[in-house]
Amino acid sequence: MTDREGARWRRGRTALVAFVVVTALAAGGVWFSQASQRASAVDAAPKTSAVQGVKSDGAVKSGARPTGGLPGVRDCGIGEPEIRPQVITLTCADAGMVATGITWERYDADEAEGHGVVQVEKTAAGVGTDAGYRATFRLYGAKEVDGARAFTGLEVTYEGSTPLGDTTEMYNLA
Repeated sequence: MTDREGARWRRGRTALVAFVVVTALAAGGVWFSQASQRASAVDAAPKTSAVQGVKSDGAVKSGARPTGGLPGVRDCGIGEPEIRPQVITLTCADAGMVATGITWERYDADEAEGHGVVQVEKTAAGVGTDAGYRATFRLYGAKEVDGARAFTGLEVTYEGSTPLGDTTEMYNLA
């Protein structure tokens, strides 16, 4: 190999290394720039009833336990159970899917049924806009959880189009 070929090979290798470094920096920059978007997406997503201050007439006050034997809902499995919640977070990791505007047609010691809307934040839906999907909600599996009665399961049945393609979704509330 002549000096000329060696110099050309080193220039090619240097160009390749520079390309890899620039690509890695660009990808890292995109990832970090989206981190603030992910954080703001969580801030923009509909929040739980406790955060919004939206409590129904049957809500449990801090330090109190549900009365009349009715189980409540522990949003994301934490806190005091709330009876007849108007808002239930479905995806607790990012709050990207939240059941909102829930009105309960039936709410008893074994099961509850109601209607509302599943709000899906745009990044959770994989699309460019937030979306809402009409749904029926069924709470089930009431049992003692941390000294209070709470429902442990939620079945969501969509009334039309769905955010994830499934007609029915099941969520663990415990």
